[in-house]
Amino acid sequence: MPAPRLSVVVTRRLPEVVETRMKELFDVELRSEDARMTREELIAAMTRADVLVPSLTDHIDANMLAAAGDRLRLIANYGSGIDHIDVTSARSRGVLVSNTPGVVTEDTADMVMALILGVTRRIPEGIAAIQAGKWAGWSPSAFLGGRIGGRRLGIIGMGRIGQAVARRAAAFGMQVHYHNRRRLRPETEAEFNATYWDSLDQMVSRMDVISVNCPHTPSTFHLLNARRLKMLKPTAVIVNTSRGEVIDENALVRGLKAGEIAGAGLDVFEHGSELNPELVAMPNVMMLPHMGSATIEGRIEMGEKVIINIKTFADGHRPPDLVVPGMV
Repeated sequence: MPAPRLSVVVTRRLPEVVETRMKELFDVELRSEDARMTREELIAAMTRADVLVPSLTDHIDANMLAAAGDRLRLIANYGSGIDHIDVTSARSRGVLVSNTPGVVTEDTADMVMALILGVTRRIPEGIAAIQAGKWAGWSPSAFLGGRIGGRRLGIIGMGRIGQAVARRAAAFGMQVHYHNRRRLRPETEAEFNATYWDSLDQMVSRMDVISVNCPHTPSTFHLLNARRLKMLKPTAVIVNTSRGEVIDENALVRGLKAGEIAGAGLDVFEHGSELNPELVAMPNVMMLPHMGSATIEGRIEMGEKVIINIKTFADGHRPPDLVVPGMV
């Protein structure tokens, strides 16, 4: 007699091909609308699921896990970042957590370059002028930006995405610099002709462009704080596609308003979708609605990884993308 299928609850709408495959493999409860669950809905979902499939908008803390009861056995996160899940509390209750690392590396790195180009070449300002009917024709002095070739790029966080950014930046002729918890191997540095900085302070004070590519952890919260932002050259640009909490957003606004920072390209924000109206109004700030990983291919691959993690777990094995507390 075959074993009963796992009960799986998915918290957000996923690509149709992913949902269809889940229906074939599991006793799955899909979301009919693409809206985030409330805290109460999440707790209720965990009480009736063997496996929960949340995404980054679902914040799961210790109290919620305690209220979920004993049925939940796996949280198969749809996404690589897991700072919205209390992994330590989950594991203490015997609940495994998995994620989908490496899937959107190339997509996010593409968006980093789009933001760098967008801000340095003043692309949003040009689009705004066209849409407002304010463009009167070509002028030798209009919308003058700058070349990115030859500029110094300082990458904060040289993991998968940071290295993918470095590869692209080198192809554009940028000088690659980086700060990381651990220095890369010499052959990896040589691939990008990258310069390592042990001191973040020293690096940020010398760069033309800063790209934030590190996760949000207690140690990276406001890593770019008011003091460090003051160190930037007034011609420098900041790009963030990682987590909004890494930058002190109020300090960033002050620096941009004072002309101490030339511009910013932001795909993530400190307070999620609650945008700072001053940032929205700045012509030298390019803001995107967390689109870094938003490709059809990437979303499907994320779903495929979730399915593999659940299927492997259902077969009695360790999920291939198991998250270990203390390693995130």
